[in-house]
Amino acid sequence: MNPADEILDIVDDNDQVVGQAPRGEAYARGLRHRCVFIQARDAAGRLFVHRRTPTKLVFPSLYDLFVGGVVGAGESYDDAALREAEEELGVSGLPRPSFLFKFLYDDGAGKSWWSAVYEVRCEPPVRPQAEEVEWYGFLPQDEVDRRLGEWEWVPDGLAAWERLREHRGGDRVPLT
Repeated sequence: MNPADEILDIVDDNDQVVGQAPRGEAYARGLRHRCVFIQARDAAGRLFVHRRTPTKLVFPSLYDLFVGGVVGAGESYDDAALREAEEELGVSGLPRPSFLFKFLYDDGAGKSWWSAVYEVRCEPPVRPQAEEVEWYGFLPQDEVDRRLGEWEWVPDGLAAWERLREHRGGDRVPLT
């Protein structure tokens, strides 16, 4: 199936379902939907960071601090988090990601989605989807901090990263 044809629940300001639409239509019309963001770290605490492929519908070729994606119609955030983490990391048998918090991402220019943030521990090797991930690595926190000012990042991932820092009450975002 073409990703643009995937059916999504369309939600209101309170994250209540008000309809359904194909992903491509939701993006084109700026319809609010649901997404999951999963922070993946290895046993050493290194963060999985990747660069999106140029064929992505949203934010192509940008770097991301999270794996994740849209929540399908009728799918729970928790189920979407596990599905997306396993798909994007290219692994199976991950522990269910731990829910941290939810926030409304809205760039004021037609990109708006309810965003559930999770964390999961993932042991390499990983085999990320070639159609989703152009480059990846498990980076130590100090390198992530350096790269934040150097690389071009997806704006919704940066918003989730900032909220995660606030959620944890500090400048660094360790896996608990």
